[in-house]
Amino acid sequence: MKNANWDSYQLFLQVARLGGLTGASTASGLSPATVGRRMLDLEQEIGRALFVRSQTGYRLTPDGQALLDHLQEMEAAARKVEAWRQSGEGGTTVRIAAGTWVAWLLTENFAAIRVPGDAFAISLTIGEARASLAYRESDIGIRAFEPEEANLAARQLGEVAYAVYIRRNAAETDERWIAVAEEEAISAYLRWPHAKAATGIVATVNRPRSLPDLVRAGAGKTVLPCFVGDLHPELQRQGGELPELRHRQWIVMNAEDRHRPEIRTVADRMTKLIKSYADLFAGKRPSRG
Repeated sequence: MKNANWDSYQLFLQVARLGGLTGASTASGLSPATVGRRMLDLEQEIGRALFVRSQTGYRLTPDGQALLDHLQEMEAAARKVEAWRQSGEGGTTVRIAAGTWVAWLLTENFAAIRVPGDAFAISLTIGEARASLAYRESDIGIRAFEPEEANLAARQLGEVAYAVYIRRNAAETDERWIAVAEEEAISAYLRWPHAKAATGIVATVNRPRSLPDLVRAGAGKTVLPCFVGDLHPELQRQGGELPELRHRQWIVMNAEDRHRPEIRTVADRMTKLIKSYADLFAGKRPSRG
């Protein structure tokens, strides 16, 4: 086996995590053709097939999965060393992974998460995919289910409710739907319009953050977490809660790292903030205008 360039391994990680050339191209700044060629070169260098290639993306072979596991362990070790180094310099960063709407709540209340005088910075990663902490990709994550991984610790934060929202005072008979594009609809609430009202979808976006704006503009209706829709002065519920979408919410940390002072501090503040909105998250305070 030859010594592959570390840059090639990092590019492999992007292809593996993002499922193909397009995502890795966006993340790396390289063209899809260049990413594809680099992956072929990497396979030649190490003498193993890493991907099953198809029109729908790149799927890892058993050897590809083994390489991914090894590289993630290396990343975790490197992050642990970096955190140790930063702690000696007095300038650590706490990395938070959260979905669109919890991230929105955190940014709206950032002063409750980091206060003047804190010796750490905050790095917030926003996305609908499950927060991954097994290899220390993040320090703190928010999940819709209790983690099963043995090396993760979790605190239950409460329940999250969902409902259909329309523009305030819009016609209740409006059957136009706004949705996140099906290929981007990872969460259950984002998949709901595609499963229940696919023929009524008149517009799609690639990020949930635009859904309330389109509803407010009168383009149609959509499904939102109640703590988002009920806080918006220009939106109102159409009907009651969608009980099939209700779920619990958890704050998750790596079991070894959760006692680090900066991580414990941020996790405690996030817990306090989210629990202060418990009734809104649970859909118990519907907006009445």
